[in-house]
Amino acid sequence: MGSIGPWQVIIVVVLIVLLFGRGKISELMGDVAKGVTSFRKGRREEVAEPKNIEKSDTAKVEEEEKSKDKTS
Repeated sequence: MGSIGPWQVIIVVVLIVLLFGRGKISELMGDVAKGVTSFRKGRREEVAEPKNIEKSDTAKVEEEEKSKDKTS
């Protein structure tokens, strides 16, 4: 009783096509694809970015330790 059958899905798809038209739906799907692509690109850049930050932070810490050792 609670599951969605294939006929219900087909009816919903037909109603959406009738309401919005094929052109509008394909345009919307293109926008969704661009959003997904942009999201994936952002994730790749985000993953690469912290590594660079980590390296620069560790280099700063090492420089500070060296300068403390020289002054002591």
